[in-house]
Amino acid sequence: MKLIEKIACYNSSHPFYTFEFFPPRTDQGFENLLPRIVRLSNLNPLAISVTWGAGGNTKDSSLNLAELTQSEYHLDTILHLTCTNMEKGMVDDALRAAKERGIQNILALRGDPPRGKEEWIPIDPRFQHALDLVTYIRSHPEFSSYFCIGVAGHPDHLKVDAGADFIITQLFYDEDQFISWIRKVREKGITIPIMPGIMPIQTYQSFVRLTKLTGTKVPAEVIELNPVQHDDQVIKNYGVELTVKMIRRITRETDIAGVHFCTLNLEKSVQRVLESLQWTGSSTQLAPNKLIEGPASGTMTPTTASNTATLALANINILPTQTEAGSGELNKADSWDDFPNGRWGDFKSPAYGAQGPWGNNGFHQWGNPQTLDDLTAMFLKYLHSEISTTPFSSDPIFEESKLILTHLQKLTERGWWTVGSQPAVDGVESSDPVVGWGPTNGYVFQKSFVEFFCSEKDLKAIENKVGEKGEGWVHYYAANSKGDCISNVPEDGRNAVTWGVFSGQELIQTTIIERQSFLAWKEEAFGIWADWASFYRPDSPERKLLERVHDELWLVSVIHHDFKGVEALWTFLIDE
Repeated sequence: MKLIEKIACYNSSHPFYTFEFFPPRTDQGFENLLPRIVRLSNLNPLAISVTWGAGGNTKDSSLNLAELTQSEYHLDTILHLTCTNMEKGMVDDALRAAKERGIQNILALRGDPPRGKEEWIPIDPRFQHALDLVTYIRSHPEFSSYFCIGVAGHPDHLKVDAGADFIITQLFYDEDQFISWIRKVREKGITIPIMPGIMPIQTYQSFVRLTKLTGTKVPAEVIELNPVQHDDQVIKNYGVELTVKMIRRITRETDIAGVHFCTLNLEKSVQRVLESLQWTGSSTQLAPNKLIEGPASGTMTPTTASNTATLALANINILPTQTEAGSGELNKADSWDDFPNGRWGDFKSPAYGAQGPWGNNGFHQWGNPQTLDDLTAMFLKYLHSEISTTPFSSDPIFEESKLILTHLQKLTERGWWTVGSQPAVDGVESSDPVVGWGPTNGYVFQKSFVEFFCSEKDLKAIENKVGEKGEGWVHYYAANSKGDCISNVPEDGRNAVTWGVFSGQELIQTTIIERQSFLAWKEEAFGIWADWASFYRPDSPERKLLERVHDELWLVSVIHHDFKGVEALWTFLIDE
């Protein structure tokens, strides 16, 4: 059913809501997302949406997911569709495939620039803006009357004149800015439904990365989360409280009829928000009077807890995260992957790969490398904080990495360009400001690992060393751009390299390295080299160098299982 028709028929005491999902990067993640969507569908969303990778790079998985949710689970589905890298004919193919699957709702987007490009350059001149996509659909005899079309909320409202039926705004955390914007939109005579895009804060790092990449304005009181950034549970609780506060004010002061939740394929925070708003009929509620309010502004502010005491937000009603009685995989399914998910999360998680590197940073900022030494110098500058990013990391070097900085420097100077690592940790309090994570009442553990690019010759030396001196303590994965993969890990082996023990909860494993997750990241990593090469003209020294690196180097991950031996991995790798 068309979303605009469902909105017109909607009759409830509270606003409607929709949920956004993305296609997971692994088959296991895809399989585990489906029951998660089913559970969230019990909250009665008006519709769900499925994202579309730039240039259709998730075309098949996006369509497969949308077909399942629309046809098998009977959830009206909004399929995102972008202009980025869409060659002639691809738009028709995508629209026809959506129609064949019974999908009647499209969110038309221009999309972000392809990775590494400073500016968005159209492949098909017919599709340079979301406006062009809307106009094309509305003028096409096969699609014009079939699809209900939404657009993103931008200052350029001509897209509405082209025939859009609804607006979903970009993510934001500044209520004042949104309220002012929607009033201006209405003053211009635009009356179609507008849904604010809302994303509950899940972790501090993902929040910082998101706002950096999108340029989202962040109010000062939200920025002050910094003092509690290392307590993941407090950040998650704060994210729920902030979202509830934002929605209450927005629904009170504007005419919006519904809210669009970006879930990041996680479910617990969204569920808690809806329960707190009393939009689900659940008896589990967050008390409105528990919000932390400033003296006049009504804004929420975090406490500045002591550096040794439990970090918490004063007076916030913390909902428990432990599972129901009779704990098991089914009962904990809603929150088993709540804590850090990303490139080194659990590949079985629906949220695996949600924060992949790193989108739209222009490659110009890393200079014009023409030799291997130039690349080594770039990676060393990053380690020494002389530059804040590399093509493989959008963040400055973490304080945790500084604990092993000398070792990373030695490897990089050897020509092993490090792109991921962590030190060994043996039972450090989870509130530790450098390596701590999760709830504060616990202890965290880590096995050391390092990931780097190196030559095939150096890889052979590492293989031999593992065989001769590893003594069963060392595992590795290595892969190249041609698809070759070698490892001494059993085919079904899984290396948990980060875990935590907390009061009243089962042991939590947040970082797992195994073949499928490594290969998924390998594809992305070598894609970065290829994109960087394409940034330069053909036959240029820079392009020749980067294409050579892409074609000849190996991505290697080495794990040492002696988490009590702080120097074990580094002694093994660096000592001759």
